[in-house]
Amino acid sequence: MPSLQSLRRKIASVKNTQKITKAMKMVAAAKLKRAQDRILSARPYAHQLRDVVRHLAERASPVSHPLLRKHEGHKTELLVITSDRGLCGAFNANILRQATEFLREHAEQGEQVSVSASGRKGCDFFRRRTWTIRQEWPGIFDRLSFEHALDMGQDIIQHYNDGTFDQLYVVYNEFKSVMQQRVVIEKLLPIESLDEEAGGPGPERSEGTTKTVGAYLFEPDEHELLETLLPKHFQVQAFRVLLESAAAEQAARMTAMDGATRNAGELIQKVTLFYNKTRQAAITKELMDIVGGAEALK
Repeated sequence: MPSLQSLRRKIASVKNTQKITKAMKMVAAAKLKRAQDRILSARPYAHQLRDVVRHLAERASPVSHPLLRKHEGHKTELLVITSDRGLCGAFNANILRQATEFLREHAEQGEQVSVSASGRKGCDFFRRRTWTIRQEWPGIFDRLSFEHALDMGQDIIQHYNDGTFDQLYVVYNEFKSVMQQRVVIEKLLPIESLDEEAGGPGPERSEGTTKTVGAYLFEPDEHELLETLLPKHFQVQAFRVLLESAAAEQAARMTAMDGATRNAGELIQKVTLFYNKTRQAAITKELMDIVGGAEALK
């Protein structure tokens, strides 16, 4: 049976842990408010820009820009977005599990796969695995800004144009609500049209009919417009993915720290009850010894 001193030390230790988890919950809640405001502000623009670009891709020639051109090879890259810190529940574990399954499936299909990782957790995970790591972006979530998306976009677009990989997917946690985050695997390159995204004919085209869509008037010309718009579109989508992950991380951390605080409170109650029972038993034993000694002296 543990001594009363060890029980008091355990109660004090758990109380200190509870103070830490409660403070981390409050910090995560403050960061979540800012991250939630950023993603809710950026999401409509990113989605509308994506729709416009897909409409353009449906009407433009695939050879008009490298980001629309489909490569003939079988080299796939996966961009994995994780957090820089832990203590956020299953946030990173869910992403890394989905990423590992995705890489294994594509490798079994005979494709050459590589990884780009954002966040220290993902970088550390893939350094200990056999997958090829092409690029890393650790430590960007402390002061996340659009410049990080610019650097990431320039690097990825350059290697895609050089033929380092033929298609790019991204896996990240999408922010749904404070209590819910969803792991999403999304194809970013090559940029697909509306029909290709839906996997079949769109509303303007049915099977057995000729595709009839309206034409765009390009000013100054189609090549110059796509040369400016498509890289910006990719950078905006990369920034949206980073903002989604940042908001989902803070939500997951706040939920995890709230659960840890409650569990610490329950453990304190349980150990305190056991401490009181042990202390009462010790007092009762001492009283019985005193009474027994007094009776022996009579």
